[in-house]
Amino acid sequence: MENESGKIEIRPTKDGSTTLYSERFSQLYHNPNGAVAESRYVFFETPGVTEAIKTDDEITVFEMGFGTGLNLILMNDYLKRSEGNCRVNFFSVELYPIGPETAAELTFGEEFQSQRPAKLLRDIFDNLNPGMNRFEISEKLTLELFFGSFNDLPSPGKKTDYIFHDPFSPEVNSELWSADVFKKLAGFSKPEVVLSTYCAATSARAAMAAGGWKVAKSRGPLGKREMTIAALDEQKLKGFKRVNEQRLIERYRAGEFLQATF
Repeated sequence: MENESGKIEIRPTKDGSTTLYSERFSQLYHNPNGAVAESRYVFFETPGVTEAIKTDDEITVFEMGFGTGLNLILMNDYLKRSEGNCRVNFFSVELYPIGPETAAELTFGEEFQSQRPAKLLRDIFDNLNPGMNRFEISEKLTLELFFGSFNDLPSPGKKTDYIFHDPFSPEVNSELWSADVFKKLAGFSKPEVVLSTYCAATSARAAMAAGGWKVAKSRGPLGKREMTIAALDEQKLKGFKRVNEQRLIERYRAGEFLQATF
């Protein structure tokens, strides 16, 4: 199978869900120890999205890298299970979307079988056009998916509450881990925004700090020692171990990470 980035392969992960391997980036889209388990922990549990769904009337999420659509499927599942009335505006961007045939073959584990997520994803990718695309997933969930480069992405119509920073790693996709990218993300976010990512690289944290974010460490998922959580308001990072942002900014501006192996 191929998409615009080259050959991709479906691979199983240890929690019963599947992921993809990208030949172009020489990386898996998700943790081989569990695609669903990793995403639940990194993007929903650690930053507090699961609690917000229960208590808030509306939240806006921005996702860097739509990928297989896993985070959208999980968001839809959380909303279906919730007794609250939260409405979610889900914005995402993808430069190399997978084909509808590939999407139809993805699996998400036994708990999702009755929901037929692969059909939903196939419909999304089958109707995806360059530029911004809008899909009404349910009464509680709207997807706005930009097919194109992040550099060309217009600001979402609503200020962002949570950012899922989920592109390929800095060592193969460094353009999405720069200070300029994190400045742009800050620009269309609420003051109380929280950003989460699986990445724990010092260089990535330095770029976040140089982009105006307060940065902290959190325990990582499924065998990973750490992940990263960031916010514009340091009060949102209570309970997490902060990094020395000023020192990281100095190292970033000195060019220390330009030739680094992330």
